[in-house]
Amino acid sequence: MDFRATEQHDILRRTVREFSEGEIRPHVMTWDEEQRFPSELVPRLAALGLMGIQIPEQYGGAGMSAVEYCICIEELARVDPSVALTVAAHNGLSTAHIFMFGTEAQKERHLVPLARGEHVGAWGLTEASSGSDAGGLETRAVRDAGGWVLNGSKAFTTHGRVGDVLVAMAITDRSAGHHGISAFIVERGTPGLSAGRKENKLGMRASDTSEVVFADCRIDEDHLLGREGDGFVNAMQVLDAGRIGIAALAVGLAQGAHEAALRYAKERRQFGKPISSFQAIQWKLADDATAIDAARLLTYRAAFLKDEGVAKTTRESAMAKLFASEAAVRAAENGVQIHGGYGFVKDYPAEKFFRDVKLTTIGEGTSEILRLVIAREILI
Repeated sequence: MDFRATEQHDILRRTVREFSEGEIRPHVMTWDEEQRFPSELVPRLAALGLMGIQIPEQYGGAGMSAVEYCICIEELARVDPSVALTVAAHNGLSTAHIFMFGTEAQKERHLVPLARGEHVGAWGLTEASSGSDAGGLETRAVRDAGGWVLNGSKAFTTHGRVGDVLVAMAITDRSAGHHGISAFIVERGTPGLSAGRKENKLGMRASDTSEVVFADCRIDEDHLLGREGDGFVNAMQVLDAGRIGIAALAVGLAQGAHEAALRYAKERRQFGKPISSFQAIQWKLADDATAIDAARLLTYRAAFLKDEGVAKTTRESAMAKLFASEAAVRAAENGVQIHGGYGFVKDYPAEKFFRDVKLTTIGEGTSEILRLVIAREILI
């Protein structure tokens, strides 16, 4: 594996960074304070291919590699983790699920507008009573008159209120356990589908998160995604790849927090000299720089293996997401500490990175669950 970035990678990184600095940074705090999903940004993201990053061009996507996907997510998160989460959830969950397991007809109908950015995707697995125990969901799908009727609800759904296409998991055979869960495509506007409460979140506030409710929601037979009973297994496969994206998000967030702290440490003077000259500050910066590089390498390794066609990257994806998210928490905390009192106010970016970062250790597998996943993989 060559650790040097290619010219193509450098151009991509520079392109997404320039976009993030010019189109996103001026609005970061406004979107955060308004808790508003920036829908006006979607066409501009799509123009760069960021709404269908890894989807082949034949389906309207940009046809990039998994490593290139990481670069895109990382550069967005360096400026605004909320926007990076929007892009990662759209690409890595609903869009990826349809690409991986959809029929050709489903791809033409749903994947193409998702990859082009004409539609925004949502993905529903988590429920109020089933978080880490994802297989303990209660939403049911019952066959009826050539279709399915869904009843239940989903919690913490990214794009739950703004998504045009929702991929949702539901029980189709309770007696079969995890193999009795199936996946379904539900379009916005379908009778019986509604958005519930919008969550008032600690961080990532510009990324839409809400409850989704199914009340006698009737869909056609051809909205079954993948084989009946394979929904949970397929969802775990989607999460394996999706965790690479969240690891990249954590790397980008950590990089943004580190750069802000480094900048401030060079400018802030105490006792007649910049605080960057004090060993206590230098060690924090050195530790963060080392951890960020390590996290990036773990993340790119998982992406590289995916690009190489390795069938299963469960261990590598879990390791990358676990290490990167916890390194990002430390970098964000150190950023606040280095800023001192100014790290506690909204005039500096340290405060927002600190609020945003915690989700990276929770979403798409908590740190505790990832340690279980890794342990199972190494104890086989």
